[in-house]
Amino acid sequence: MTDYDRTVKEITPMGGFPYYGVVKEDYVLVKGGCVGPKKRVVTLRQSLVKQTSRKAMEEIAVKFVDTSSKFGHGRFQTTQEKMKHLGRSTA
Repeated sequence: MTDYDRTVKEITPMGGFPYYGVVKEDYVLVKGGCVGPKKRVVTLRQSLVKQTSRKAMEEIAVKFVDTSSKFGHGRFQTTQEKMKHLGRSTA
């Protein structure tokens, strides 16, 4: 939940992360990507050089976190949103 998006939702997308599953512990959002195999251990450390660029000094404000699945036709953020749009389905 952010100041702009008041929807309470988990960080895990619907259907879970491919080859990982559901995130149950603390997490860190990384802008961009991490090269290497799935579930690679990523070490975070302090920078050795003082960051003085404008981009490094700006305040970050997270407005929205997209939790829809990027595999298949994922377009819903939560199961409640999916039920509201599709209605009740019969098996």
